[in-house]
Amino acid sequence: MNATATPPTMVHVPEAELADTVRRALTRMGLSDPHVRAIAQVIVAGQRDACQSHGVYRLISCFDAVRAGKVQLAVEPVVTTSGGPIVQVDAKFGFSPLAFERGLPALVDAARHHGLGALVIRHCFHFSALWPEIEAITAQGLAALALTPSHAWVAPAGGTRPLLGTNPIAFGWPRPGPYPYVFDFATSAIARGDLELHRRAGQPLPQGCGVDADGQPSTDPVAVARGAMRAFGGHKGSALATMVELMAGALIGDWTSRESLAFDDGAGVAPCHGELILAFDPLVLGGGDAAVQTARAEALLEGIAGQARLPSQRRFAARERSHAEGIAVPATMYEDILQLAG
Repeated sequence: MNATATPPTMVHVPEAELADTVRRALTRMGLSDPHVRAIAQVIVAGQRDACQSHGVYRLISCFDAVRAGKVQLAVEPVVTTSGGPIVQVDAKFGFSPLAFERGLPALVDAARHHGLGALVIRHCFHFSALWPEIEAITAQGLAALALTPSHAWVAPAGGTRPLLGTNPIAFGWPRPGPYPYVFDFATSAIARGDLELHRRAGQPLPQGCGVDADGQPSTDPVAVARGAMRAFGGHKGSALATMVELMAGALIGDWTSRESLAFDDGAGVAPCHGELILAFDPLVLGGGDAAVQTARAEALLEGIAGQARLPSQRRFAARERSHAEGIAVPATMYEDILQLAG
């Protein structure tokens, strides 16, 4: 691997133009209009916020899943509510963004009525980051927590064989102003999509991201993809990844990462599993004194910001740049998606 590979050449594309290109590519794949719109929104948002592993690169993941015949292209998710705090959505083996979009209004209503709500999405192909879901909930003045497994790509701490998923965790807290407090990270040492991005760029992985098929530490993204990724933080990240398997797999009656990989059966497409999203109403849970709650939360967050960078600040800064300059896309990647769009 070339450790001194130069950064990719970027092109700047107006958001409306990029969104149109992404929608055309998804339409050519045979997806229905509701799925096209929902998927395009999260893909463009990822690229707008400079999340390279969850931006237009994910069009390739969608294309691979469609070509493999795994995903349902025009299915309508089924939302089930009972008047209680739990909202259930059967994605029916479609992509996840539309399933979340269909369940969101009922989740918000449940949280406002009960103080908390749980959105259980089953049987979905999930390829996107979790912060789009989180930001959609914090925009309603609610706090949120999201969990989802993936494929069994990650070895547990002390092991060398993949068993756990990259298993991201995301949390959001509503704040005054345009942006909430949000963190969204994989429990693996690096996101799975970053393996492919490093391979395409001819760059090695950081140390400690994974092992090869023989269980030996490696910085080669191809070797790690064939071996096993590592959890971040050793046994702590491994324990969190296990929690995600239990909470967003066994607890909600859907597949673990190992079962998702077995269903994939070598196709190499986006994971298929469930997702658990929890929403909390600070007004209901905190007794209704919004001013005191906001002041307490802001004192903490401003105290952190006074000496360190808050999570998502770089992402929000990238969003502002994209609005001003157009969305930055690697030139070679943009050529690829133009071909997908025809």
